[in-house]
Amino acid sequence: MLQSLTSNSCVRLIESHKSTWYFLFLVLGYILYLIFGAVVFSSVELPYEDLLRQELRTIKKQFLQENECLSEERLEEFLEKALEASNYGVSILNNASANWNWDFTSSLFFASTVLSTTGYGHTAPLSDGGKAFCIVYSVIGIPFTLLFLTAVVQRIMVFSTRRPVMYVSTRWGLSKPLVAVVHATLLAILAASCFFLIPAAIFSSLEENWNFLESIYFCFISLSTIGLGDYVPGESFNQRFRQLYKVGITGYAQNLQPNLSTPFYHLWSLGPRNTTWSLPPPGPGCDAGCLGDLL
Repeated sequence: MLQSLTSNSCVRLIESHKSTWYFLFLVLGYILYLIFGAVVFSSVELPYEDLLRQELRTIKKQFLQENECLSEERLEEFLEKALEASNYGVSILNNASANWNWDFTSSLFFASTVLSTTGYGHTAPLSDGGKAFCIVYSVIGIPFTLLFLTAVVQRIMVFSTRRPVMYVSTRWGLSKPLVAVVHATLLAILAASCFFLIPAAIFSSLEENWNFLESIYFCFISLSTIGLGDYVPGESFNQRFRQLYKVGITGYAQNLQPNLSTPFYHLWSLGPRNTTWSLPPPGPGCDAGCLGDLL
């Protein structure tokens, strides 16, 4: 009898705090996912980093042996200055002087990466004035970009999802959820082709050192706004039509997120809202006790 009462009370306790338990499991799962990612990245990339470090040490040692008049301290000073300039997108190589990082098209591309929060990191403001303007520009521009993208997605949703689904469902008498799922799947395939496969094929043909996988990788990193900066298009020496190429890349980057968001918004709208993960706004009849029950 006592055991049954205890069991029932535990069940009631769990049921009454279900959203809290879900949230705790979500936090635990996220932490475990972070740890899993760190372990995999470390095990895969650390050997390559160690190999590259050994190769650089060998080259440096060989260079000092061939140039005995140069001290290691002077070489370290020179390399430190060169690496510092490289962090700002300035290279000391002779074949890099033809490409400017702050002409109009390059600045346009930089502005688009700032507003989309991609931030590849290959170019950064050099002057204090440029850094101050970047702060002000971002504070105003990032919320404006979010507002703009929201408006674009809403427009696209009306013309590319709701109306076609309603038309097909009414015209052929099919179930609206079924039509919506098929339509969202077709949209996802079309979006993946237009914003991953086709651009990756173009990038792999225009960029000398990029293969198809690296091009897909760049497209995904840009879409997710991770922007690692290890692959940036339009930076090759004496690239043909570089200015036009940069403008095209800017347009591509700005159109990625709103167009690819449409299928996911469409799929999300098919089912009912789950109050476990997001709390709805309180209605007119919802008081403090109601909010307490939700929490």
